[in-house]
Amino acid sequence: MTPGPSGLPLATLRRIRETRPVVRAGERCEMCAQPIPDEHQHVVGLESRTLMCTCRGCYLLFIDQHATLRYRAVPDRYLSFPDFVFDAAAWDELQIPVSLAFVFRNSVQERVVAFYPSPAGAIESELELAAWDRVIAANPALGILFPDVEALLIYRTEQGRGEFSCLLVPIDVCYELVGTMRTTWRGFDGGEEARTAMEEFFTRAEARARPAGPTRGGVAGEAS
Repeated sequence: MTPGPSGLPLATLRRIRETRPVVRAGERCEMCAQPIPDEHQHVVGLESRTLMCTCRGCYLLFIDQHATLRYRAVPDRYLSFPDFVFDAAAWDELQIPVSLAFVFRNSVQERVVAFYPSPAGAIESELELAAWDRVIAANPALGILFPDVEALLIYRTEQGRGEFSCLLVPIDVCYELVGTMRTTWRGFDGGEEARTAMEEFFTRAEARARPAGPTRGGVAGEAS
């Protein structure tokens, strides 16, 4: 059998070439450059606040939420808080001008941040610590939130009753909604298309959520 340039028989080289997986054009892991599917996981750069698309292997390197790392894996959990205590006065105190906001804790800067959608993207607002402390005091179950990688989605209904709901969601879906808002927002208040998009987003997130369990020492657990 005729050897190939590396000393292997040509038939062996041909078989290796024919059975080698085809690498299709598309997204790649931003850490190791391996191809990844359309549905993939993310990590957050703690200093830059940027999301990185990752393969499963790289994602698993950063799942310890308490380790001292430059990156954190974004969990895939959705929790609801059926007994959420919040009213229009609390909303006004947080100074959020639209009907939906995401709140998360930035561990690098050691502060709580709210951001809300706008035609320019996400508008960031540092919350008054005293105002947020009052929200937590009334809702100790919110203490289950992981810093940097999860957010509390607070949504004000549009039925004129001033009712509020709260969900815990992965931080990457917040970025997804902000992207949608940039393409649908019209005028000062967003317009009908943007309001519909927010309502549909909240409905989808709520359908995925499980009720947070009872608090244990001020921190909630997931319902079994």
